[in-house]
Amino acid sequence: MRLSQLVGNRYKERPAEATLDSHALLLRGGYVRQVANGIYSLLPPGLRVARKIEGIIREEMNRIGGQEVLMPVVLPRELWDESGRYDSVGTELARFPDRTGHDMLLAMTHEEAVVNLCRGETSSYAQLPFMVYQIQTKFRDELRSRGGLIRVREFTMKDAYSFHASQDDLRAYYDVCMNAYRRIFARVGLPEVAVVESDPGMMGGLAAHEFILLTDVGEDTIAVCDTCSYRANFEVAKSRPEAYPEEPKPLEKVHTPGKKTIEEVAAFLGIEPRQTVKAVFYDADNQGKLVMVLIRGDLDVNEAKIARHIQREPAPAEEIRIVAAGAVPGYATAIGLDRTTCTILADHSVAESDNLVCGANEVDYHMRNFNLERDLPGVTPMDVAQVRDGDACPVCEGRLWLRRGIEVGNIFQLGTKYTEAMAMTYTDENGETCIPIMGCYGIGVGRLISAVIEIHHDDYGPKWPVSIAPWQVHVNALNLAASGVKDVAETLYTQLTDAGVETLYDDRDCRAGFQFADADLLGAPFRVIVSERNLKKDQLEWKRRDTGDTGAMPLENAAHTIAGWVKEVLENPQSRREESAQQTTA
Repeated sequence: MRLSQLVGNRYKERPAEATLDSHALLLRGGYVRQVANGIYSLLPPGLRVARKIEGIIREEMNRIGGQEVLMPVVLPRELWDESGRYDSVGTELARFPDRTGHDMLLAMTHEEAVVNLCRGETSSYAQLPFMVYQIQTKFRDELRSRGGLIRVREFTMKDAYSFHASQDDLRAYYDVCMNAYRRIFARVGLPEVAVVESDPGMMGGLAAHEFILLTDVGEDTIAVCDTCSYRANFEVAKSRPEAYPEEPKPLEKVHTPGKKTIEEVAAFLGIEPRQTVKAVFYDADNQGKLVMVLIRGDLDVNEAKIARHIQREPAPAEEIRIVAAGAVPGYATAIGLDRTTCTILADHSVAESDNLVCGANEVDYHMRNFNLERDLPGVTPMDVAQVRDGDACPVCEGRLWLRRGIEVGNIFQLGTKYTEAMAMTYTDENGETCIPIMGCYGIGVGRLISAVIEIHHDDYGPKWPVSIAPWQVHVNALNLAASGVKDVAETLYTQLTDAGVETLYDDRDCRAGFQFADADLLGAPFRVIVSERNLKKDQLEWKRRDTGDTGAMPLENAAHTIAGWVKEVLENPQSRREESAQQTTA
């Protein structure tokens, strides 16, 4: 590719709207252009990177038995009605009527579509297991798009779906996919991606994991143990609650005039917040009852953990008084509440501590010496607490620390959530009708592009790994009017191209600084400089953009040498070419 003909401009200034380095460099380097909020066009360099990532993904999906299909972006409402998600998913699902008035939607994910496709093609256990995948456009009407390609509304995603006859078979294949994902991320230049437990969320299912690139600019929060391999998304992360056992004491009502908050009550009574019980109310559980969540006063409720039991909106004070049969905001307790109208959930932290202070359901009064097992028999403790920095690891004796990260992939054990709802069946070896079990596996291509830049860049531009670089070699011809420069550069460009090396040739007659600035923004791993000064020595100058190594090489057989370097780095990404640098430096 001749740079003089490349579509897309490059800019020196950082765009004001770019909050992340990857966003700024994608705009500055002419990789993407925004069309609308969260919607981007890819220019040639960006599309070349995307296609290379897609190629790696295809190779790894095919390697584990995946079969590529392509499903439509526009789907009829009926498919999502079958699964129950048409009404349960919020405004992020884009819905519209077609010209006949028929309700349609833009797919944000394709579980319904793939079950609809495969239920007509699968009838026998002998056809299981199998996995199909696609690389397709999706649309999710995000409320807050951010970070360029990190969080967008329209995006390209690889989504794969596997179908199995047993949960054990799904678990085994789940591990196969997990390893395939590790290979994908290593091949695109992200070998340190962490695998963490995650919340299945709207996808549903029995288990889920995310692949997180740990970086301070990430939008996800991850709990990481400093001793063992425990990693979990903040939404599902567990800690080992500290226990404060005491000999239970009798309940005692105490006067706490005007003291409603945990801090006010603790200070008034001369105790620590951990010695209190916090009561948090939510609108309704799955049976329509009000929910009271009890948690130790120094902790906070993790609403994602109780999302399967409650609606997440906090209940207004008026509803607390009416539905909870006299519970008083600021002084609420679960003791004596009518459990036919109020469901009580208690965190493990409350069960592990004795003689706590709780509300008395009476204005200006609290109760001392609350003990969960004695005072609320039948309430089973559960994990509903948010993890904090320094909490004890649930697996070992280490401590948990919260880190930021970018989610670059996810996998789910869906179970029969979709196949059962959509009546997909097969006949087993005994002639019995059975429901297949599903797994789901996703990678966002655009987000992966941004994630790679976040890790591989400097102030001047991306440092693309050779496996996904838009071009492998960038040839700079300095002062085309100088003796021999243009002829050598043209010949080198032709020879490299003929050798199958993806080469970008800066054939513009402009100053060196301007050329080098563009070369940094385009980020080719190998840069070759043709100049009059070096040609007088029968040499070419070279530079590794990704490692910073520099040197000179003989002009004779230069194309062959460069092609060998590219091949070696593709086969061994960790190679830094020190030995070759020493051998070819004059």
